[in-house]
Amino acid sequence: MGSFLILLVFLGIAIAFALWAVGIYNGLITARNAFKNAFAQIDVQLQRRFDLIPNLVETVKGYMRHERETLEAVTQARSMAQAGLSAAKADPGDPAAMAQLAQSQGMLNSALGRLLAVSEAYPDLKANQNMMQLTEELTSTENRVAFARQAYNDSVMAYNNRREVFPSSVVAGMFNFKEAALLDIPADRAEVREAPKVTF
Repeated sequence: MGSFLILLVFLGIAIAFALWAVGIYNGLITARNAFKNAFAQIDVQLQRRFDLIPNLVETVKGYMRHERETLEAVTQARSMAQAGLSAAKADPGDPAAMAQLAQSQGMLNSALGRLLAVSEAYPDLKANQNMMQLTEELTSTENRVAFARQAYNDSVMAYNNRREVFPSSVVAGMFNFKEAALLDIPADRAEVREAPKVTF
């Protein structure tokens, strides 16, 4: 009778431990899915941005015939930014992919900033209705990207905190929950930190 009671106690402890571990595991899965969903919102906004750029380049091309190098830089930066986004979409949170995305988006910001600065020298272009609409949409999209990036970083922080604190860290280690990387803008590159200035 006594050994049966001890067996029941051990069985109860094992079931309690299993339920506890399942609860932590499910919490980690939920947190990981939350930051991946937040990244999907960045993807949506960046795709919108990519779709605006060819129209912007096309509008500007007619006015800025002598600025071919600037236009080509924007087109090339857009391609690199799309490649960076594709790499990050394949594994959101991966440190190398997020670094590539941040760098390529920074290069695109820089190229767009130069294009918009050069376009200031063309009064007819500044007054063009299509140009005004595109730059307004671009500014709106930049704001949405910033909000989406902040939401993603908040979700990553919540996930990383959950996987690092004890006792969740034990379960995270057992099931190989990797640390997720933030989407950071390099602090030493002011032109990347700011959205392109639009003053039309």
